[in-house]
Amino acid sequence: MWTPADDRYEKMDYRRTGRSGLKLPAISLGLWHNFGGDTPHEIKRDMCRTAFDLGITHFDLANNYGPPPGSAETAFGEILRTDFHGLRDELVISSKAGYGMWPGPYGEWGSRKYLVSSCDQSLKRMGLDYVDIFYSHRFDPDTPLEETMQALDYIVRSGRALYAGISSYNSQRTREAAEILRQLGTPCLIHQPSYSMINRWVEEDGLLDTLDDEGIGSIVFSPLAQGMLTGKYLGGIPDDSRAAQDKSLQTGFLSERNLANIRGLNEIAKRRGQTLAQMALAWVLRGGRVTSALIGASRPQQIVDCVGALDTPDFTEAELSEIDAFAHDANINLWAASAEREGPKRK
Repeated sequence: MWTPADDRYEKMDYRRTGRSGLKLPAISLGLWHNFGGDTPHEIKRDMCRTAFDLGITHFDLANNYGPPPGSAETAFGEILRTDFHGLRDELVISSKAGYGMWPGPYGEWGSRKYLVSSCDQSLKRMGLDYVDIFYSHRFDPDTPLEETMQALDYIVRSGRALYAGISSYNSQRTREAAEILRQLGTPCLIHQPSYSMINRWVEEDGLLDTLDDEGIGSIVFSPLAQGMLTGKYLGGIPDDSRAAQDKSLQTGFLSERNLANIRGLNEIAKRRGQTLAQMALAWVLRGGRVTSALIGASRPQQIVDCVGALDTPDFTEAELSEIDAFAHDANINLWAASAEREGPKRK
């Protein structure tokens, strides 16, 4: 039988989310990858146990996480019933809806029908009465923003969620969404954008400034740029990696120029006594503008290593300038285009 570590809350930095009373751990665990039916349940269980022992209280899901879609929530629901039984009040659990989940015209995007139905399905899969945070996973250009925000307001008022959030909305849409929710009486708690040393659209778009102005917290996903800011590609592209089979990744994101810049960033991390991943996490968390960095993992030790980023949180001006030189030259903005963030118009 597993018993949570007694000192788990001494190991983690907890940060207030925007102007709310909710605190999130500086490192949160996302169940986007490696939590579906293709990963043995004992590995998923061990990752959740390790995370909680380290003070990670926030577990982030979405309706479509898998594969297959929904399987991550089902697996986490089993862990809640067994390993985390009796710990619900010590956990922050989030889910989202916005991407394709079931066939037909009501299975994705931002309508009230889809969001409420999806929330109900997520609660059933996890065996929960409520989630702590429920997000609109992406902006829907064909549904009035008022309808999407009214759906979030209803989900909170009906007790299905405690807080409302949005993900991957640009600065303009975030201001509009926040104003609608404010008028409805359900403040926007948090925004979940992608952000990393080599993916800075939130700076270019002005989103970080908007979140500061609106008093909205932030939890950034892909702070490790989907593995590019780890040691995975420092020696080249591994034969068994997805990139080895995808020529577009090799000529685009993993070009020789970008790999050279990532190696340059790794040299800075070495001088700081950190791994590249640890430095990347410390970088997005620097200065307190980001509430939490959302990590993924395929084994427990990766979670331990990521939490080690909190041991060396500060940067000198010289380090930041050197990081900027390599990172800006890499120019890997995975979610930078407005069309990608807001989604294509539907026919």
